[in-house]
Amino acid sequence: MNKQDLINSIASKTRLSKSAVNNVLNTFIDDVRNSVRKGSSVQLVGFGTWKRSKRKARMGRNPQTGKAIKIAARNTVRFSPGQAFKDIIN
Repeated sequence: MNKQDLINSIASKTRLSKSAVNNVLNTFIDDVRNSVRKGSSVQLVGFGTWKRSKRKARMGRNPQTGKAIKIAARNTVRFSPGQAFKDIIN
């Protein structure tokens, strides 16, 4: 399912216009991004939690040459599914 499929599904189930659903979905995505960027986690009980995580610097290999390269430390996003979500998929 892509974003447009999700918008169509929500619009048909809620009888809202596709543009209204698109605005709500974009606002949700922006709020999650901004919260995680600032270091806060976003938790939706029963669905999951997004939080910022740090990756340490490490050594890697260039797959074309095999030469060792240093990969810099960076921030990343982790999503942990909630227990209800885990129960549904198992």
